[in-house]
Amino acid sequence: MSDMTSNSPVHQRSKPPKTEFMIYFGIIFLATLPLATLTWALAAIKSGSLTDKGPIKRAWSQAGMITPMIFAA
Repeated sequence: MSDMTSNSPVHQRSKPPKTEFMIYFGIIFLATLPLATLTWALAAIKSGSLTDKGPIKRAWSQAGMITPMIFAA
């Protein structure tokens, strides 16, 4: 009896094109930047001090979460 599991075809995951991914990332980053700035400012006013995570870092992390979801769909 032959072992069919050793010669099974390997399914490679196709990666999204880098250029298209970066375009979507940039658009989403620019779209989330105003809201991230607003939430950062409100949090700074409420707490009375600047938080570690500024508005650019917040928008970057949100775009980093949203963009892969688009390509996974």
